[in-house]
Amino acid sequence: MRHGMLSLLFATLLIAPALKAEETAPTVTPALADDGQRLAALEERLADSERQRAELHEQLQSQSSGEERDGALLTRLRQENQRLKLQLNKALAEQQPQWLDEQQQWFAAGGGVALVGTLFGALLRGRRKTRREWLN
Repeated sequence: MRHGMLSLLFATLLIAPALKAEETAPTVTPALADDGQRLAALEERLADSERQRAELHEQLQSQSSGEERDGALLTRLRQENQRLKLQLNKALAEQQPQWLDEQQQWFAAGGGVALVGTLFGALLRGRRKTRREWLN
């Protein structure tokens, strides 16, 4: 370390004990005059707190009654849902099973049209013997 810096550090250490922070005395308020104002302010705050508590209590009661109403509605809807599910199961059990699905029905209709066309063509031709030139 340099000699100048060392002397500056030494001087700072010598002055440090003389530099003390000032202690402040607590503020003392006049007892009777200030207590009356503080008491009035506290009573006013108490009245506000009681009013807010009453409002919150009313809100809580209204929410509780709303929740009870919602709970009753939810229970009723669940019962109706179960009743409808039972009706659906009963209707599905009573339904006749279908023989053919839609694709099979179309296939059967096409086969029927082909069969009817073949029979109709055979009836129109009759029993006459014609020469079939296309066979050569």
